[in-house]
Amino acid sequence: MATNKRSTDAFPCLQPRPQGQGCELLVQVVPNAGRSAVAGVHDGALRLRLGAPAIEGRANAELLQWLARSLGLPRRAVSLSAGTLSRRKRVHLDCDAAKVEDWLRAAFANDAG
Repeated sequence: MATNKRSTDAFPCLQPRPQGQGCELLVQVVPNAGRSAVAGVHDGALRLRLGAPAIEGRANAELLQWLARSLGLPRRAVSLSAGTLSRRKRVHLDCDAAKVEDWLRAAFANDAG
């Protein structure tokens, strides 16, 4: 029987949690960019450019708001679980990992084409 390899094989930055507990996304942010966008993968983390400075939590707020909007999730479904003061962060997403994986595939397909 074939197994369905998902998430961690194709995208090591995406870490599923047990059923019903969402998933986590490891990101590396580049604050103060012209606009917020996916910028590739760096050292196992999704690299994101953020259109906000790293001052007074503005980059973190932009990160969470942008991810929620991009994934079609309510803002309360996206939270920072580690890395508040670091460029490398762990974001908890209250949704199925398959949804995030599909979004990542589309983001990289748009970037390539």
